Amino acid sequence: MAKKFGAGFVTGMITTLGTIATGVFTYKKKVLDPAEQEAKRIEQNRIRANRKSHSAHLG
Repeated sequence: MAKKFGAGFVTGMITTLGTIATGVFTYKKKVLDPAEQEAKRIEQNRIRANRKSHSAHLG
């Protein structure tokens, strides 16, 4: 009985850790990465607008 308990405990721990890792990975892909990409896109637009503004007032 002790072997079954130990094997079940180890299996449960591995399954739990796998589930937590999957949740963290999914959260990163669904929430964090799009937010970072949006921030990069906004920054690139700001740089382009600033460059365009300065070039429009050269002459």
